[in-house]
Amino acid sequence: MERKDFETWLDNISVTFLSLTDLQKNETLDHLISLSGAVQLRHLSNNLETLLKRDFLKLLPLELSFYLLKWLDPQTLLTCCLVSKQWNKVISACTEVWQTACKNLGWQIDDSVQDSLHWKKVYLKAILRMKQLEDHEAFETSSLIGHSARVYALYYKDGLLCTGSDDLSAKLWDVSTGQCVYGIQTHTCAAVKFDEQKLVTGSFDNTVACWEWSSGARTQHFRGHTGAVFSVDYSDELDILVSGSADFAVKVWALSAGTCLNTLTGHTEWVTKVVLQKCKVKSLLHSPGDYILLSADKYEIKIWPIGREINCKCLKTLSVSEDRSICLQPRLHFDGKYIVCSSALGLYQWDFASYDILRVIKTPEVANLALLGFGDVFALLFDNHYLYIMDLRTESLISRWPLPEYRKSKRGSSFLAGEASWLNGLDGHNDTGLVFATSMPDHSIHLVLWKEHC
Repeated sequence: MERKDFETWLDNISVTFLSLTDLQKNETLDHLISLSGAVQLRHLSNNLETLLKRDFLKLLPLELSFYLLKWLDPQTLLTCCLVSKQWNKVISACTEVWQTACKNLGWQIDDSVQDSLHWKKVYLKAILRMKQLEDHEAFETSSLIGHSARVYALYYKDGLLCTGSDDLSAKLWDVSTGQCVYGIQTHTCAAVKFDEQKLVTGSFDNTVACWEWSSGARTQHFRGHTGAVFSVDYSDELDILVSGSADFAVKVWALSAGTCLNTLTGHTEWVTKVVLQKCKVKSLLHSPGDYILLSADKYEIKIWPIGREINCKCLKTLSVSEDRSICLQPRLHFDGKYIVCSSALGLYQWDFASYDILRVIKTPEVANLALLGFGDVFALLFDNHYLYIMDLRTESLISRWPLPEYRKSKRGSSFLAGEASWLNGLDGHNDTGLVFATSMPDHSIHLVLWKEHC
């Protein structure tokens, strides 16, 4: 048949075919297939595969595509991104999917970010960091060298580390550069805390002192304890300083005047930690915004209402064993909502509103872990050999980092956690800077730092 005649015939047969019912069309196709040879059947097979394919992500409304994508796991989604540019565009813009994936990894979510492609990038960054933690490759180490005798006291704030030593000096270090910013002559330091203008030190000479960074001058001297002062804290807002001592007492001082306002008794062991913190929950005994003092010894944590009322009575005494058979580790976390302390039985978390024990976290794979930091998502713990990160949602250890033979301290003052915001969830920016610091037998300071993102 000539080409022109064939085209005329094809047009006529097409018009007729289109006028048939679906059943008649099917019968016509069946008849044509039965008359076809191998060449025609192969041609039919090749073209049917293409005709039957439908790009549903391209054809569906965006909202429906996002709904379907929510049922896929992140790794499958990343594979789907390779299908085509269109698929990659749609999947990358599915904000809810990537936000959920980030949350599942322990990442903080900032809902104010409007960029639809932002959260896939964050997720890719997150899985890389979590893989580093899993492979024990997320950190690096450094040292600070400058003291000539044992370092007993450490305090960290906003990228600066203060060290107090037996060489009768205190130094302030820039952790990022390793440079000493200030160095002043002091007494022997058992505890230190600082801000931009001043340094407060607790000493083995039974006193507390306040020093000016810029001049090195001692601006206040607090005398009254009859034992070494192991812990100090203060509030400029209240003009109050608190100290815990080996004489079993907690003293409340006027920060600017240097006079003792009150002596809080009731401890029967060394007071190794005092914490002054604003309450963030309401109960019958306190309201949000009230200042609370926590003091801890070997067996007990005592809670005192400070605020404007200096003459206070103990609100509550917390312990993990009534017969004092179980000791508390010399570290204490209090954020205004929860009190957390570690012991041989595990990690204890109390609700500050009710003083009830919310949970006891046990780590059967590693015994006697000491607490360094505690957040909404992660906890930082350590023992004699390793630094550990725990995912508090599963109560499992997800990473560890080897520690050198550091100096042991029954008071917990010769080691500390660094940056703490990441404990409430990583965000791609807060996993920088100092993680852990401890004093070493050679008088140096061993630092564990986050590795920079690749």
